[in-house]
Amino acid sequence: MTIKDCFFLGTVAKLHGFKGEVSLFLDVSNPSDYQQLTSVFIEIDGALIPFFIEHVKVKNKGFITVKFQDIDNESSARALLKKSLYLPLDKLIELDEASFYDHEVLGYSVTDARVGEIGIVSNVVDIKSNPLLVVTSNDKKEILIPIFEGLVKKVNRKSKNLFIEAPEGLIELYL
Repeated sequence: MTIKDCFFLGTVAKLHGFKGEVSLFLDVSNPSDYQQLTSVFIEIDGALIPFFIEHVKVKNKGFITVKFQDIDNESSARALLKKSLYLPLDKLIELDEASFYDHEVLGYSVTDARVGEIGIVSNVVDIKSNPLLVVTSNDKKEILIPIFEGLVKKVNRKSKNLFIEAPEGLIELYL
């Protein structure tokens, strides 16, 4: 299994007790979707190592507490801190037609309801308080579009197109 076959799930954030449990920060919209996890890959020295989960407890603010098999003490758990977590791409939860995963829309063309085609998604900046869609226009200008409820009208995965309805005048500020 390689990183290109996986998606980034989160990180091992901190110790939870002294018997090997750890708190994971999941970089997802709904951590409770992952309460049935049975395993994850942890990146250690550039390699993805499978870790099997004995139990999961969903916390708040993106955290879950897990107990990994064969990690039975604080010292073993400490070695996992700040490591990245991955799951295979086939474990992605299927989304509706107006939702997307940040990594999947990179390279998608963006069409606004008023302006028409505006460019290509070059980045998604995932700031909790103000996530942004970064679009590079056809004439190489960077357009920053706040991601809010109702912005995305449709994600066409087949044609790799994102249909949005940006606030009136926002895109024109950049063009």
